[in-house]
Formats: sequence, C-alpha cells, structure tokens
Amino acid sequence: MGYKNPILLLHPLGGFTKADDVPLDVRMEQHSKVLEDGVLDPETTIVAIFPSPMHYAGPTEVQWHAKARINAGANFYIVGRDPAGLGHPIEKRDLYDPDHGKKVLSMAPGLEKLNILPFRVAAYDTVGKKMAFFDPSRSKDFLFISGTKMRTYARTGENPPDGFMCPGGWEVLVKYYESLQTEETTQKAAVAST
Repeated sequence: MGYKNPILLLHPLGGFTKADDVPLDVRMEQHSKVLEDGVLDPETTIVAIFPSPMHYAGPTEVQWHAKARINAGANFYIVGRDPAGLGHPIEKRDLYDPDHGKKVLSMAPGLEKLNILPFRVAAYDTVGKKMAFFDPSRSKDFLFISGTKMRTYARTGENPPDGFMCPGGWEVLVKYYESLQTEETTQKAAVAST
C-alpha cells in the first residue's frame, strides 16, 4: 500500500479471562519466542498489553476491541473468525456466525477511520508442512487444528505436525500444561495425606 515503515501492534488481552484460557504471562512468553524465532520481525513489531478483561460478548466486544485500537493509533485492524466468541446459552453451538465480528465492524459507527482486514482462513498444509492460507481447490491437503485440539496436544504431550507453530512457542505451551499437571498431582497427594 506504499507505507514506508509499517508497524505491527501485537496487543494481547491482559485482563480477566476464563479459567481455562492460557494465562497472560504464558502468552507473553510465547509472543517473545515468536519474535525470537523470526516469525514476526522484532524491528517492526510492538508488543503491548491491552488492559481489558475479556467479556466474551461477541460482536459488541469486537467493536470495543477495534475502537480501543484506534485510540492506540492503529490505522488497520485484523479481525479473525469468531472473535470474542459466545456460546449459545442452551444449545451446543456458537451464538454467532464465525464471520459475524467482521460483518459488524464493517457497519459500526465510529470505525470509518479504521481499515478492517478480515483474517484469511489458515490451516496446516500437509504438503507444504507449514501453516498456509486455505486453498479450497486442495482442501484434502489441509488439516484444521483448533485451539481446543492444540491445547489437548500440549496437555497430553503430543506434538503437532512440524511447521504448525514455532518450536519455542510450542515449548512454552507444553511447559505450562506440564506445570498444571504437576500442580494437580501435588494437590491430590496433599489431600490424600490429610
């Protein structure tokens, strides 16, 4: 687009999240590894904590996140699929369509100055042995690894395919889940001895 010095603001949420979410200190350590491993350029990336709690409020929260980034000086905003997801209160499904956040941002008042960049669907390319943008013409070559499945891999000590995540970032996640298992074992032993 002709910009001479674009800067990426990596702005992880720093407030309250659900108990089963990965804590901020672990996510920050992962971000450090992503920068160390060269996945993102440390010269053009600013990492700053966004001190907001996660309300899991669907499209309303997506608007709040986008407007807050305008105040941080952002000109562009990448919105993913199912941001600030919200489960249906009764049925086992999401309340909103996965692209609802992107649709709402395109219509939200006050966001005219912000260029909304929809996140393209990415998956693990089994041929290229790396993450890549999904190509429907080669759909059988792609493996979708959800956040839930990724956390399950880390919990059970199973490695994702090579190229799924930078090795340093993966190691941080595995160590976090190992520490949870150690803590749980220690708590069970303490209860059993009383």
